[in-house]
This record gives sequence, structure tokens and C-alpha cells, in this order.
Amino acid sequence: MPRTIDQWISLALWLAGAGHFAVLIASFQVPYRLEWKQDLVKLTSFNRKLMWVHGAFAVYTIISFGVLTFLLHDEMLHGQRAAVALATFIGIYWLLRVAVDFTYYDHSDWPKGRALAVGHVLLISLFIFLSATFLAVSVMRLLA
Repeated sequence: MPRTIDQWISLALWLAGAGHFAVLIASFQVPYRLEWKQDLVKLTSFNRKLMWVHGAFAVYTIISFGVLTFLLHDEMLHGQRAAVALATFIGIYWLLRVAVDFTYYDHSDWPKGRALAVGHVLLISLFIFLSATFLAVSVMRLLA
């Protein structure tokens, strides 16, 4: 029996919730892979703390996105207003992250190595999936 669009969106939401925790796996590797130990020591104490606080808030945001996606899955799927607003916010968040990657970051600055290049492609692909999933929820409910 073919799946309905609601079934596909439901599955995509479950995968997107889990996808946020996959982003965290990559995030926790950043300090080591990007050699922050050597680079951050060059900053003033305040700027170093600012970087760590920024990173901690990013991690908190991503954890919250994952947890809220799991907790509000049915509400997003059934078009409850606050849940759809949250889906829209999450979708735009990840869309902007992709836009920054393609327009602001200079890819020649990325660390070298096959594993890091593959990791970068996988992360951007995940960000695109996250954005598409949450924005699909928003559009689907807007058109309903």
C-alpha cells in the first residue's frame, strides 16, 4: 500500500528529530578536528570564553530542536499553530545555516583531508534535509 504524504512527513519528522542528535556528534568533534586548543589560546580570555559560550548555546539549541521535534511530532503533523510555528523557525534556521555555508564560508579555508570533506558534505546534506522537512511541515499546513 503506498504511503500518504502525511505518513512520509511523519517519518521525515522522526528522522529529523534524530538528525539533530547526529549534528551533535559532529559538533562534539569540532574542538579537536579544528584544533581549537592551538587557535583559541591566541584569543583574549574574554573572546575565548565568548567562543565557548557561543558553542554551548548552539549545542543547547540543537538539543532543544531534537527534543521538541520528538515531543511535538504529532502537533506538528496535525498542524497545531505553535508547533507549526516552531517547525517554521527550525526550517529557516537550517536553511540559513546552509546559505551561510554556500555564501559566507570560503571553502578553501576548510580543513584538508578526505574524512573532513566527506563529513562536510554529509553535514550539509543533513542540514538541507532538516530544513526541507520542517519547511515542508509549514507549507503543508499552510496549504491545508
